Amino acid sequence: MEAIIMLVLMFAIFYFLLIRPQQKRQKQIKEMHANLQKGDRIITIGGIHGTIDGLDEDKIVMLFDDNKKMTLDRNSVREVVQEY
Repeated sequence: MEAIIMLVLMFAIFYFLLIRPQQKRQKQIKEMHANLQKGDRIITIGGIHGTIDGLDEDKIVMLFDDNKKMTLDRNSVREVVQEY
């Protein structure tokens, strides 16, 4: 009986310390990707900085400071920033 209680307790600790925070972070990232707009300043997963010039359901066109454009997958955006 004590072994079962310990297993349940360990699972609960594991869930609240590891699984739940990861689920919250994934939800935040999904919301951020859904709310991207033209003109947003972004940083990609690879560390590239730019501004969104166009977007559709699964792709974005990123504009660099020297007027170069690159098409990226929407999931490659790490964060939206105010300035870079």
